[in-house]
Amino acid sequence: MVATVKTPVPSYRQEQAEATKMRIADAAQTLFATVGYAATSMDAIAREAGVANRTVYASFGAKRHILSQICEHWLERAGARALAQTILEMSDPTARLRGAATWLTNLYSTDFDVALILDAALDEDSETRELLRAKLRGRNRVMDSLIASVESELVLPLTDAQAIYRALGATGVYGELVVNAGWAPDRFERWLAETLVDQLFATPAPAA
Repeated sequence: MVATVKTPVPSYRQEQAEATKMRIADAAQTLFATVGYAATSMDAIAREAGVANRTVYASFGAKRHILSQICEHWLERAGARALAQTILEMSDPTARLRGAATWLTNLYSTDFDVALILDAALDEDSETRELLRAKLRGRNRVMDSLIASVESELVLPLTDAQAIYRALGATGVYGELVVNAGWAPDRFERWLAETLVDQLFATPAPAA
């Protein structure tokens, strides 16, 4: 008989601690988006969250760790990892390439404020920069894997195709078209998908 391993049930204290961390992270995200990452102090985060200053430090230790938590919550809300896997399992290369547009649009439309916060925080201290670069490398690995999955269909070198996808998917491009120009996210997704197919795949010859 195979023994059944039971998943430990979180205690009330653990649930309360996790709820407090979420409250702090949500308060910090609001301040980072409105006041700016650099201008937001741990004291301000404590006030916004309605907790003691020592609670913020006990929960996270440093502001950059709150930012890391915000990023993780963003990825979870967007279902980014599961969506990438679903796209990679598609049999049709064109569907996978269009899926790359879906993946990026879904990520940004879930909470574009986080993407802007991460960009702004790259100018901070070396430890914060290294943490954010690690997050960026993780995002780029997913983006690169989506393009690598259609390598056999590309009309240009893989590294060039990956660079084009990252350039078209830069926060500034989404911000200009969706935030400033007022495009709906689904319009951005269609534009990105069509542009990727046009730039990266062979265009069929017109009918005679």
